[in-house]
Amino acid sequence: MINNLSKKFGNKKVLKSQKTNLVQNVFNNVANKYDLMNDIMSFGMHRLWKNELIRLMNIQNNQKVLDIGCGTGDIGIKISKLNSSVSIFLGDLNLSMLEYGKNKKTNNKNLNWININAEKLPFKNNFFDKFIISFCLRNVTDLKKALKESYRVLKSGGEFYCMEFSKVENDFIERFYKNYKKNAIPLMGKLIAKNKNAYKYLSESIDEFPKQDVILKELNNIGYTETFYLNLLGGIVCIHKGWKI
Repeated sequence: MINNLSKKFGNKKVLKSQKTNLVQNVFNNVANKYDLMNDIMSFGMHRLWKNELIRLMNIQNNQKVLDIGCGTGDIGIKISKLNSSVSIFLGDLNLSMLEYGKNKKTNNKNLNWININAEKLPFKNNFFDKFIISFCLRNVTDLKKALKESYRVLKSGGEFYCMEFSKVENDFIERFYKNYKKNAIPLMGKLIAKNKNAYKYLSESIDEFPKQDVILKELNNIGYTETFYLNLLGGIVCIHKGWKI
């Protein structure tokens, strides 16, 4: 499943070399409505999910945090407001998303915005205390390579966090959610972001993403220890955590 994901754009098979550009085109087209769509699609719940992620991270003074696939930077901006001593690196491959993030008029001097690829990080080994990848892993072309890079740049004792749409474990919720993803989300994309296909891709990419235990196994294979996952809303969203010892 992990290997197949590298060759999928939504539910379509594509060449591995094509996926990155296809995904970036999606986000270029919706960057100006990205935050609004997140609020509408999740009924504002994404803010609560991200608060829970930050709570779990228990960030300490003067730590270095990398947020990959940061989008418009809402998680990093929130962390910077909570603790001004933390150095936060906000990385994304999509320049449009980064520009919208920078234009949020934050005066937080501990934010570093960087245009980077999750599969080839420009940082030395053992550099960060915390690594975050939030609602991004399913968009990465080579998931294994990105996870290995996360391990490389974390210090010994560093912590990995992934928050991603996942597999619903409640049959009742799954029936509702399946219909919502397939029909409501693309319609919202058409009406609000003026791009139905982009949000059709969003729905399909969620369906294609590996189950919670598959991601957990991959983290263990890479070398992370004491790994676990926490389902939110019955598995609509899942937070994976691992330690580098």
